Amino acid sequence: MTENRKVVVACDSFKGSLTAAEASSAVACGVLASADGVQTVCVPVADGGEGTVEMIAGALGGRYVTVRVADPFGRPVNARYAMVKPHGETVESAVIELAQASGLPLLSRSERNPCAASTRGTGELIADAYSRGCRSFIIGLGGSATNDGGTGLLRALGVRFLDNEGNELPEGGAPLARLSSIDTTSAREDIMRCRFTVLCDVDNPLTGPCGASAIFGPQKGASESDVALLDRALARYGECLRGITGKDIASMPGAGAAGGTAAAFMAFFNAEMVPGITTALRLTGFDSIVSDASLIITGEGHIDAQTLSGKAPYGVLEAGMRKGVPVIALAGGVADRDRLMSAGFADVVCIVPSGMPLDEAMKKTAAERNLRHAAAMVARTFFERE
Repeated sequence: MTENRKVVVACDSFKGSLTAAEASSAVACGVLASADGVQTVCVPVADGGEGTVEMIAGALGGRYVTVRVADPFGRPVNARYAMVKPHGETVESAVIELAQASGLPLLSRSERNPCAASTRGTGELIADAYSRGCRSFIIGLGGSATNDGGTGLLRALGVRFLDNEGNELPEGGAPLARLSSIDTTSAREDIMRCRFTVLCDVDNPLTGPCGASAIFGPQKGASESDVALLDRALARYGECLRGITGKDIASMPGAGAAGGTAAAFMAFFNAEMVPGITTALRLTGFDSIVSDASLIITGEGHIDAQTLSGKAPYGVLEAGMRKGVPVIALAGGVADRDRLMSAGFADVVCIVPSGMPLDEAMKKTAAERNLRHAAAMVARTFFERE
């Protein structure tokens, strides 16, 4: 048996059941119950969506700021971001999740309407962080309820969107079909010139059959006719962006992320688009944390071949492979297990007992219990083999 019995637990959220921190804690409890002398280190992970602020702030000792901003329909909502000092930096950076102010979790299913939803609240968060001294921003784009091309965010920073009579358009994605010009005379260029690191794991363009509206619109509440309208609206927006920047922003890979919000960052900001989980793990010093580990356990609510396209568990796997540390994945649902194993996972385990109904397995207490039991089993088996 090896003397090294350090287990790093790096779970993403089990959506609808547990946060990343709750899932990681449950796994750690199971590991500690599996054998004597085992040490666990929890590093809850996220790939740019829910939990990104907590992941980076927790690793870097950041402080949280809560601000009253506009939700997707302009109603007041409390949204939180973090101020951190990345390694080697002397000035604080803001870590902001778009979903905090402009995300689907803020809306009931019946409220979802990307034709009218706006990203204004996210722009208000950016402005607030700037007012507190932040000159570098880390933006997670996951979980948006919007399809407005980031125009709401830009409105919060002084940009105006006008029809052919010079009137300002209503907020949301659909009114952009009547966009005639973009007025940047009052834009907050002092903010836009700051350094923006945008966590983005999709390569969808702004428009077309693989664009923001067609691929992501339906899950945000768009009907078939809504999708057609929103795609036309973003196409018009893309034409105006080309007129301002001289670049075909609409066709750039990733421009369609977060309902086209990525396009706004590409066009108006000093922004670098980067892979979400890879960047988040780098910021937290994850490679150093796992360098002396014996085992890494990761997990998410459902794991399948799409996980290999940049989701959090795959980023954890890549880090483990770089350091020669085996990685086991736990999930409430498992598909494509052979492909996942071929990619390098030491094991992929479904935590739900046979016969347990989905609605029961999704309950927080059941999910915690199932994770503890599965973690204890895989850790016990691992250390017995050692």
